[in-house]
Amino acid sequence: MGLFGGQTKAADQTDYQYAPEEQEEMPQLPEPHTNTVIAKDLTVTGTLRGDGVVQIEGRVEGEVSLKGYVIVSDTGVIKGPVEADVIRIAGSVEGNIIAHDHLRLEKTGSVVGDVTTVSFVIEDGGRLNGRTTMIKETSAARTDIRPGTGGEEEMSL
Repeated sequence: MGLFGGQTKAADQTDYQYAPEEQEEMPQLPEPHTNTVIAKDLTVTGTLRGDGVVQIEGRVEGEVSLKGYVIVSDTGVIKGPVEADVIRIAGSVEGNIIAHDHLRLEKTGSVVGDVTTVSFVIEDGGRLNGRTTMIKETSAARTDIRPGTGGEEEMSL
């Protein structure tokens, strides 16, 4: 007999077992993009390091060191050293530049600082105020192309 006079049924005491629902397989997340844009009205202070592509439309005050590409748009400004595999400048850079593969200074671009690279293209109107050191492609390893470490041939423009 139950507490209030009713009979206890066996069905009320049935143990319920937890049966997990079959979950659908989680969808794959997209691969993260390796492109970063520093927007026109944005100022970044500090060091940027990593892999991928960085397009600078705003202002960076500090070191930029990438394994990949740096693109400085016509509104972009970098105040500090820049090191990357490929660098394209349509804005302005105040600092030394190391391009492990190629540097392109576009007609709206300006550089105040020394440049070390394997390949260098300056379009009509592009402005360079500094020294240029051209290195051989075989010595393009990141540790070998810093000025004064050998393997470079100096070229004055």
